[in-house]
Parts: sequence; C-alpha cells; structure tokens
Amino acid sequence: MDKYLVQGDYEVRDYSDLEFADVAQDEPFQNVKNPRTVGLATEKLANTVTEVKKAGKTCLVIGGDHSLAVGTIAGHAAVHPDLCVVWVDAHADINTPYSSPSGNLHGQPVPAVPGFSWVKPCLSAKDIVYIGLRDVDPGEHYILKNLGIKFYSMSEVDNLRIDKVMEETIEYLVGKKKRPIHLSFDIDALDPSVAPATGTPVPGGLTFREGMYITEQLHKTGLLSAVDIMEVNPSRGETERDVKLTVKTALDMTLSSFGKAREGFHAATWALPDAK
Repeated sequence: MDKYLVQGDYEVRDYSDLEFADVAQDEPFQNVKNPRTVGLATEKLANTVTEVKKAGKTCLVIGGDHSLAVGTIAGHAAVHPDLCVVWVDAHADINTPYSSPSGNLHGQPVPAVPGFSWVKPCLSAKDIVYIGLRDVDPGEHYILKNLGIKFYSMSEVDNLRIDKVMEETIEYLVGKKKRPIHLSFDIDALDPSVAPATGTPVPGGLTFREGMYITEQLHKTGLLSAVDIMEVNPSRGETERDVKLTVKTALDMTLSSFGKAREGFHAATWALPDAK
C-alpha cells in the first residue's frame, strides 16, 4: 500500500503492522467469543490511531475483521471528539451480547464485555450513517429504528441512486457543522462479484462504481480524517483470481479515498490471471 500512496505524491509514514497477543483462558462472555483478546487488540490499535491523529495525519487502517473499528473510532475520537462516521457495510454490526446470533465481536462494535473497560462512549446515534445494509439481524434492526440511526439499505441505494445517498449523507453529517469524517469501509459492502475474498459475503451489494463514488465524494469534502478498510481476507478466496480481485478492489477504494481519480487508474497495473 505504501508504494502506491507514495506514487501518488502523498507523504506517508508507516506505523507498521500491529502484533496482537492472545489472552490465555479467554472464556466467552455469554455467547461472545474471545472478548479479552479482542479488547486488548482494539485498545492497542486505539492508542496507535490517537498517535497518528495527534501528529496531524490522516489515518489509514487496513484490518482484519470489523471489530477493529472499536479501536479506530475510539482512538480517533480521543483527538477529535466531534467526529462523525460513515459506515459502509452489508451488516449493521450493532448487536449486543444479548442480541447477537453468532457471538462474533465484529458484529458488536460497542460491547459491554470483559476486555473493553477502556472504551468510553464517543459516538451518538446522530453521528453515524450506514450505507449498503442488506443482512441485518432482527435485534440490530430494532436498535437502528429505536435509536433513530440513519441508514441506507441496498433497496434505498437502488431507489435513490448513490449520488442522492451521498448528497444526503454529507448534508446530514457535515452540512451544518464541518467536522472530521471517519470512513469505516467493510469490503463486504461491495457485491461478491467484485470482492469475493471476505468472511461474510452477501449477494446484491454495492457495485464497484458505487463504492468508488462513495470514497470520491467523501474525499471531496476535504474532511476525511480516518479510513478503515476492513474484512479483506485472502484465505477466503476460492481462486487466485478471487484474491487478486478483492485486493485490487480494496486498493482502488483506498486510493480513491485519498483523491486518486478514476481516470488515473491504469488497467495494466491491475492485470488479473484468467479464472481457474
């Protein structure tokens, strides 16, 4: 990733890969898996994001599962408490230990579970917009509606078109008050046809063009302060082509977030092998 950003004349500092330790005897909390291990990892990530933001840099985190957003948003909010979030995802990831069918922490970004005592409330319902939802658990749907969280399901994206969705999103979050934007982009928001190598793909997602439009419009605000690119998982690709296609897509979304125009992409750079 560094070399592509450097080629775009960006000043880049690599904070290196973070090493996360496994907590011994990390017993489940209700049905929540590995709570202390994930809590420790997200706290470490939060501290690193805070360091980046204190240095006055735009923070890019390329991660594994989306539970890491606990750390990225908390670390960002420690420096910019007035931030807002655009969460692009097939899933709402807003379950609690009581509502989660799976117990996966990447579906519970704000859990009150062991290992997360360091997390302080830093985001209100009015500070977030979801885009691309199409696989929402009943408990999550209740939370979204009950708290009045603004969201655009894929049905709404289809009906309104992505340009209207982004116009409304930007007006809602920063139209009256300019403030830092945190983009948390789960690659499974995109249709599996363009991002197949991910943990929980869901058909009927955003097209490549719609994903690019989201990142382009957020960049154009001049307020994009942090970017998460999550759930890129090469081990889930069935073929080499699946892996390379997903990585290419994630890279394109990332570079677009930092201002690389679509006409600047070169097909030869991203040549893919024939499907196997």
